[in-house]
Amino acid sequence: MGLWGTWQLYALGSAFFAALTALFGKIGVMEINSNLATFIRTVVILALIGTVVSANHQWQKLESLSRHGVLFLVLSAVATGFSWLCYYRALQLGPVSKVAPVDKLSVALAMALGIVFLGESLSFKALLGGLLVAAGAVLMVLA
Repeated sequence: MGLWGTWQLYALGSAFFAALTALFGKIGVMEINSNLATFIRTVVILALIGTVVSANHQWQKLESLSRHGVLFLVLSAVATGFSWLCYYRALQLGPVSKVAPVDKLSVALAMALGIVFLGESLSFKALLGGLLVAAGAVLMVLA
């Protein structure tokens, strides 16, 4: 499929929906407390993903799941919860045009964490790209 394989298309979809998340979230927290907004968002996501898993018959028995995998998914969920709480509060207090770029510093941070904890390696181009994302976020906030 060339440059745009399956994972790239899903990543592009993720970016698109993340942009909508910022826009819709900013509008929502103009009238609702950011913590309650995060709760409402979480309930909707739970129902949506539950529907997708059910429709695709992807439920598994708990005892068949890897404890290690579940532990790290729980840790990921806790991190996501804190991320969303911070993100919605930031959107409530600041402009989406500044909050969203700072949030995207997660790109550079995730790259660094992947190197340190997962032993991933980066090409010069990937390292330069991560640095440019970080520099771009800083420039957008200072603009």
